[in-house]
Amino acid sequence: MPKCEVCGNDYDKAFRVERPGDQPHVFDSFECAIHALAPTCEHCGVRVIGHGVEANGSFYCCAHCASMAGATQQVQDRA
Repeated sequence: MPKCEVCGNDYDKAFRVERPGDQPHVFDSFECAIHALAPTCEHCGVRVIGHGVEANGSFYCCAHCASMAGATQQVQDRA
């Protein structure tokens, strides 16, 4: 059985995630995939599983965090 690379669980319904230029990843749940692959907000540290906001070369979970971190350009949430 495939083994989750995050928690080590052997699970018959594990799945692979492939990204260009990266090795395939195997997970047993979306929770483990998010833990391993989702970017982290530069301001509050939360895992960004939605669209997020990019500003000044950094990634944020929302426009508020981008502003709080001192983003100088106009930022707004993508909805």
